Amino acid sequence: MLPIDAILPDLLTALEQAPNAVLVAQPGAGKTTRVPLALLDASWRADGKIIVLEPRRLAARAAARRMAETLGEPVGQTVGYRVRMETKVSRATRIEVVTEGVFTRLILEDPELSGVACVLFDEFHERSLEGDLGLALALDAQGALREDIRLVAMSATIDSARVAGLLKGAPVIESEGRTFPVATRYLGRDANARVEDQMTRAILKALDEETGSVLAFLPGQAEIRRTAERLEGKLDARTDLAPLYGALTGKEQDAAIRPSPAGRRKVVLATSIAETSLTIEGVSVVIDAGLARVPRYEPATGLTRLETVRAARSSVDQRRGRAGRTEPGVCYRLWDEAQTAALPAHERPQILEADLAGLVLDLAQWGTADPSQLAWLDPPPAAAWAEATELLRELDAIDAQGRITGEGKALAGLPLHPRIGHMIRRAIREGHGALAANIAVLLGERGLGGTSTDLRDRLRGLRRDKGQRARDAKAMAARWLKQAGGKETRQPGEEEHAGLVLARAYPDRVAQARGAHGAFRLANGRGALLSETDALARAPYLSIAEVQGSAKAARILLAAPISREDIESEFASHIQDTESVSLDPSGGWCRRGGSAGSANSCSRNSRYPIPIRNG
Repeated sequence: MLPIDAILPDLLTALEQAPNAVLVAQPGAGKTTRVPLALLDASWRADGKIIVLEPRRLAARAAARRMAETLGEPVGQTVGYRVRMETKVSRATRIEVVTEGVFTRLILEDPELSGVACVLFDEFHERSLEGDLGLALALDAQGALREDIRLVAMSATIDSARVAGLLKGAPVIESEGRTFPVATRYLGRDANARVEDQMTRAILKALDEETGSVLAFLPGQAEIRRTAERLEGKLDARTDLAPLYGALTGKEQDAAIRPSPAGRRKVVLATSIAETSLTIEGVSVVIDAGLARVPRYEPATGLTRLETVRAARSSVDQRRGRAGRTEPGVCYRLWDEAQTAALPAHERPQILEADLAGLVLDLAQWGTADPSQLAWLDPPPAAAWAEATELLRELDAIDAQGRITGEGKALAGLPLHPRIGHMIRRAIREGHGALAANIAVLLGERGLGGTSTDLRDRLRGLRRDKGQRARDAKAMAARWLKQAGGKETRQPGEEEHAGLVLARAYPDRVAQARGAHGAFRLANGRGALLSETDALARAPYLSIAEVQGSAKAARILLAAPISREDIESEFASHIQDTESVSLDPSGGWCRRGGSAGSANSCSRNSRYPIPIRNG
């Protein structure tokens, strides 16, 4: 019997007496797949659906599949799922496992949540922006429209007291700990070694010392690829190697979590995608690099960048628990034991770090211009809220009072960031709607179209790609285009317009070459670099989609060239005329752009493409 089974009667009783509950259950207890099935027989459910929120598509599909197997049914009957680019539900479906973003769209379209009896917020400790928003909207709907709906927050490492307070004094039900013990071994941190080198050594050590399959946590796709390269030729013939990260197709992800055939074992190289709500059969060894790659939004620049940080204690505990899901396990940690105490207790909630434009627009659609009117564990920061509000006003998505406009309703109807929705709608008017929709899908789905930094190359790669993931992505782009009011037409050579189309989403990231080849200055004042050998390094101007790293060493990951003529035409009202004078204190000579001239020629009238940051 799974530990969760022992407390299911308590949960059912609590939900008979009150509409909300908090469930704390350690990894391996079975909460994700046992609780929804148990609630099917609750008297208050009648014929209403049970919605289960998961933070990731992989977890949503895996949870639905496990529950369907328990019932002896295919996915899409009693249990189904809805995730980005994939839906498997039917009229018979009573448990729907959805990603948090899908739930936001559901409740915004139907605030009463018609036909829904209960919403389970699984792995709520992750505190994603969509998860916090979903719970805030659900609580508001419960208070005003649906007193009968049940809301349950579930996690292994949740701050149960705070969450219970948010859920109107909900009872807290706690389950037993994990089913099997996990031994922890610290291998120390080698400051002079790359993480993939240290991980490779640890994997080979674990394979030699232990008998089970291995789940290794690395911060990102690049580290996974380099670790796989180092392991090539070093694994025995009975050991399979499987990557696991968000950019893989559903089939590739499913292959990574599928049990190994008898007599074989596997090494799964994963990002934090495998941290929660997931059991990989046969894994009894976890190797943790102790790192996480998280998005950090900078209101001063309008940029969200990925940053590699030390994982929180709650995260490394979750990872450790993966080793004890089905049998006693071992967790190797690539740091010293004393360093564990210095880890932050929890990851910072995304609402405190994220770009809030989408949240502000969603709340405007909900009819709320003041976030204090809703219940939050952590309210949106005032500065980020103001920044997002300014952007939406400039996009004509909200009015001066924060009320949603006709344009805002159109943008809110798209499952996209307002910048991206605005980009598509503008492009439609000029006959480039299909191009903009394909750019949107490339921005949201890592790895599609190749790895070139040139957006035009990735667009061509996406067009040539006949794989299932590419077909799904193209279908999704077509749906977005249709939702935005456009038609799917393609013009020969339209990729050459990619820079201008992209600039309408990110005018603050239009960049001008400066100094050495590959060095650029963005309109928001930031600097960014390309390799001198990159084909885009000699472009005079770029539209940048994605950068990574600090302000001093930001690396351009995706961009497209844009002409000066397009900049001056598109952003004419935002171009500033400036006079620049620089004097050499030793001789009184004027220096401009690295060249010297006489004092009489120090003043010059220059035109720089400086679009406003949120235009």
